[in-house]
Amino acid sequence: MKRLLYKNLIEWKNSKDRKPLIVKGVRQCGKTWLLKEFGKNNYEDVAYFNFEGNDILQERFEQDLDVLRIIEELSILNNKIIKPGSTLIIFDEIQFCNKALTSLKYFYENAPEYHIVCAGSLLGITLSKPLSFPVGKVDFLDLRPMNFYEFLLANDEQMLVDYLEKNMNNMQITFENKLVNYLKYYYIVGGMPEVVDKWIESKDIEQVEKIQDTILNSYELDFAKHAPLSDTPKLSLIWDYIPRELSRENSKFVYGHVKQGARAKDLEDALQWLISAGLCYKVNKIEKPNIPISSYINAQNFKIYMCDVGLLRRKAKVDASIILSNDTQIYTEFKGAMAENFVLLELISLNNDTPFYWTSGNTAEVDFIWQLKDKIIPIEVKSGENLGSRSLTLYRQKYQPKISLKVSMKGLNIQENIINIPLYLLWNLKKLVK
Repeated sequence: MKRLLYKNLIEWKNSKDRKPLIVKGVRQCGKTWLLKEFGKNNYEDVAYFNFEGNDILQERFEQDLDVLRIIEELSILNNKIIKPGSTLIIFDEIQFCNKALTSLKYFYENAPEYHIVCAGSLLGITLSKPLSFPVGKVDFLDLRPMNFYEFLLANDEQMLVDYLEKNMNNMQITFENKLVNYLKYYYIVGGMPEVVDKWIESKDIEQVEKIQDTILNSYELDFAKHAPLSDTPKLSLIWDYIPRELSRENSKFVYGHVKQGARAKDLEDALQWLISAGLCYKVNKIEKPNIPISSYINAQNFKIYMCDVGLLRRKAKVDASIILSNDTQIYTEFKGAMAENFVLLELISLNNDTPFYWTSGNTAEVDFIWQLKDKIIPIEVKSGENLGSRSLTLYRQKYQPKISLKVSMKGLNIQENIINIPLYLLWNLKKLVK
């Protein structure tokens, strides 16, 4: 499978200012596979170490943080000498050993010739705690579930992708139908690499859903294993509420809807745990689309979306046949939720940043406000072909943005400063905006 982050790993390897690298990402999004594949293709050897439940490995960092001693002992555990520059050292699930995290500072300062990459499923949780962490001594990359572009590549559609990039304004109807079908499959399968791999291998939705269920169960097991004991029931309540929240006409997150009578102080720590673990994203409301946009956040109003559309569909128990059917009346609201969640994940993939949303009282709501360099772009999402948008019209009248975006199942169309882009071409948005 081709992952877009691979080129960032190559750039890291070749950088003169290279530091130990930490790759963050939700559980089972492919971190370990990607790092091993990168090491296999670009180094003479790979020395892989997993800290989870490995007391012998963790003890190597307890005595002191002398990096030459650590390398010598790691070589013994590896049964092979670790050579600077030609061996890639992989520290997996590094969040289970705080001393190993701290050691990265000394590798950077005292032995920069060693190439070290680290990964962990719950690193967001670990890094949010007060630790002796090597601030400024490490590089970071975020790996997420596969976006739609990567999904197309995984389905051996490199030629189609290349064609689309060259001929955005002149697509044949054959390709439109093909892309619509791929988008439906992506809604069903999502972007978890193991799930995608099973789909490509078998085209069996039942097998796909078994893996999705296993992933969802593993996330809930993490609640009990890694979260504070008092937060475990709250985490499950919020986790189960997310699909219901997105199905509501007003999908703003309300603590009192999660549990009757609950307030922010009762649940906000548990919600932050889910966000830090990468399981969901928080999209804040802004009062005004000015730069810096972070200065205009209304922290009391926000929406919560899931990390993967396939897992969202499976958790909401939406049968795959409903997605494939043209009769969408029986899940109209959730179809819109799927489209919004999809667009959010595509935008984050494009810009490595979470967008915002905007409302004007109860009269108008723009789904996403996305900043791309000096441009603040309002984005209206439609799950079908209806492009009517009173909210976007009101926003444009009030703020007169240079570019506005409508995302739907309609074909590509650019009129004045409004771009109508199909959901299945959103991965090429930066080129269109430029």
